[in-house]
Amino acid sequence: MNILVISLAGNGDTLFATPLIHELRLNFPGATIDALVRWPAARDLLAGNPHLNRVHQKDLMKCGPVAAVQYLGGLRHQGYDLSINTHPQSRIHYRLVARIIGAKTRFSHDYDGSGFLDRWLVNRSLPQDYTRHAVDNNLAVLPLIGAKTLMTRHETELFLTAAEEVWTQEFLARHQLTGRKLLGIHVGSGGTKNLALRRWPLANYIELVRRLRREEPATGILFFGGPDEQADHEQILAELGPENLYFPKTPGLVQAAHLLKQCGVFLSVDTVMMHLAAAVKVRRQVVIETPTWNPPIQPYANPFTLVKNPIVNGRGLDYYRYDGGNIKGTREELVACMASVTVDAVRAAVVG
Repeated sequence: MNILVISLAGNGDTLFATPLIHELRLNFPGATIDALVRWPAARDLLAGNPHLNRVHQKDLMKCGPVAAVQYLGGLRHQGYDLSINTHPQSRIHYRLVARIIGAKTRFSHDYDGSGFLDRWLVNRSLPQDYTRHAVDNNLAVLPLIGAKTLMTRHETELFLTAAEEVWTQEFLARHQLTGRKLLGIHVGSGGTKNLALRRWPLANYIELVRRLRREEPATGILFFGGPDEQADHEQILAELGPENLYFPKTPGLVQAAHLLKQCGVFLSVDTVMMHLAAAVKVRRQVVIETPTWNPPIQPYANPFTLVKNPIVNGRGLDYYRYDGGNIKGTREELVACMASVTVDAVRAAVVG
């Protein structure tokens, strides 16, 4: 049996697929189980996963339609018996990918706005459930493909290596952080659609750090991120100076996860970094409520503190659904929404 797990949305969504991949391996030990992802970082997150045979990675949006169809034609020749579009992948393009690859059984969830064409592109489906985590939406597929849940507990899975441990320990030693209390922060929020508008204002992060440095001068504060956060990091450094602030340039998300594991507290909105922190069991996670916040994307199997957004106020589905669209609201409305979360509220959650 040849199985293809399709996870072409965000990097965090690829982590959501890992419990399903593990269950597939337990249910079909002799099967070939491959994954198809869009982002290089998603490929790296699956590297070393013992439950997969291969990870295919291609940015099908970037390479153009001709190259995309040629690439998918190569996967079609692999002769997959079953493909599973994991949750959440609401855009119809993801089901078109499954149709071109042409597995005999093509599974996807039904999303808001799904219609006749979606049901033609795939031939098995299950309604998504906004009250359940994406991991559990994925696991709900198992009975429909002749499988069952065999594990008593599920977690998102990362397979860290000794190389990541060495990199982390060298970073900590180089900056004299070994054994110190560490606070991790991610100021980003993703760059597709209009997701950048769910960022907490940078001025608020700066004021928060200014206060925390006065109150807890021995704490090392690590700012995680990549090129999308570089300008923000430069502004933070320019306004606050370097004392007790660190901006690790991790080679990739896996190294970032290993460094996250050393943090006693981690602060973010709902991003891949939040999911990495949950995967490595950061002791205290603090999450700022955004318009995209809802049960399917909460930190999985790790306790967290949610800093309530007085404008969202638990109504994330009024702002954002899995229908392929943007966060609802004008730029001004969404900026004001995130600015409604005060520095005092976040500080109280971080300090505990």
